[in-house]
Amino acid sequence: MPEKNGTVIGSDLHENLETLRRICADSADVNIMNVRICGTDCAVVTAEGLVSAAALADLVFQPLMELKMCMDGDGIFRFLSSGSLLSTERVTVNSYGEMFRLLFSGFCLVLADGVSKCCAFGSQGFERRAVQTPDSEQTVRGAQDSFNEVVRCGMAMVRRRMKTPKLRFELVQCGKKTSTDVCIMYLSDRASPEAVAQVRKRIEGIELDTVLSGGYIEPFVDESYGSSFFSACSYTQRPDTACMRLNEGRICILADGAPFCLICPGLFADNFQTMDDMCTKPYYASFMRWLKYAAFLLAVALPGIYIALVMFHPEAFTLKLLLNLYVSEEATPFPLPVEMAILVILFEIMREAGIRLPKSIGGAVSIVGGLVVGDAAVKSGLISAPLLIVVGITATSAFVIPRLDQQISVLRLIFIFAGSLAGLLGIAAAAVLFTANVCAMDELSVSYLSPFSPLEAGGAADLLYRSSFAGYARRHTTVNENAQREETGD
Repeated sequence: MPEKNGTVIGSDLHENLETLRRICADSADVNIMNVRICGTDCAVVTAEGLVSAAALADLVFQPLMELKMCMDGDGIFRFLSSGSLLSTERVTVNSYGEMFRLLFSGFCLVLADGVSKCCAFGSQGFERRAVQTPDSEQTVRGAQDSFNEVVRCGMAMVRRRMKTPKLRFELVQCGKKTSTDVCIMYLSDRASPEAVAQVRKRIEGIELDTVLSGGYIEPFVDESYGSSFFSACSYTQRPDTACMRLNEGRICILADGAPFCLICPGLFADNFQTMDDMCTKPYYASFMRWLKYAAFLLAVALPGIYIALVMFHPEAFTLKLLLNLYVSEEATPFPLPVEMAILVILFEIMREAGIRLPKSIGGAVSIVGGLVVGDAAVKSGLISAPLLIVVGITATSAFVIPRLDQQISVLRLIFIFAGSLAGLLGIAAAAVLFTANVCAMDELSVSYLSPFSPLEAGGAADLLYRSSFAGYARRHTTVNENAQREETGD
């Protein structure tokens, strides 16, 4: 049966309740309580498990039962809608679609006979996960709280940090069946109005039945989602990181039910910055930033370069090292590219197993895979020891940039194939194609490699070393201003 999204509520209470029961098919979690107030038939409708019984008793039931003045249905509705303070959230509902959306969002609905609308009061009391330490973005001296699955809780965590009235929250609903609350956050004096309007239009145009996390929204917000290795939108679990990006003119998106915030547009340099950079000495933060860039290059290209040098450019090694490599590879039954691909794929299998298994045994899988299997493979002659060292260095380097683990896993295999096919020439060709693909990303008129490409001197310098806070105070640049410079050629 259709959900009657546009059907207006009638004035007959009995018919309204019959329609409500028919649409819900007498669902067990929908509670309808009939009550007579001042001689007028009324009904209170709630969804079990989504409302607070204590809040309902104090804010709705007790004031209605103590209502002494005699009034009809219209009088009761006026009292509920404008003559009382039963709840901080109060909405007048005219259609069944809005009624069900609010009902299953934890609102209490009050209907009165003879009134073709109802009042909805916020009385949410559903279970929620407490604010905890972020799992994916650990810091030493930064804040230790993270978003949880409740969108309004995430909004409050951002508002607590940014008390400016320029901070805007826009709530839209996505998903024909789920009606998921999606919050668009931005600073009105920093974000581009055109970019905000474009993001809002893309989100409102989502035609999915279910939207359960930010991953459902990202393909619609990111135009290059299906054509690039990298994503033009980034994620964060930290409210302080979201506030930092908002101050740069970005647009943040929170979806109810997901503990991650989607940041649009995302930049390549975002993956190498952490909140600890702002809590340490500039020289050390700069050193760690360079270290992360080096780790990314090692994680992506080291296996391919190793294969290219051994197979096509042995003159790059000293004689003693070359002889050791020759002896090691002669003892293995597989060609070097096959051996490398098998080892990398086995590592990806063990890494995925460590992620999906419970934390109590996830670490044991890594230990068993890294020590027992690796050592046994070398002793049995299936894999050479130098190759195991290369893969170990590659795997450790990838852990330094956890936000790019998906891209690193795929690019590593591409560089292995390129290196085994054409040596360093193949590595160079793969690097050129990869660079061209990244340079082509231009989300919301902002280049993914900004401020490196096109070059913006002040911003590019800040990505290579951490500036002083006095420098941040003087510059006040945003991604929107950088995009305008690129368009004008300044």
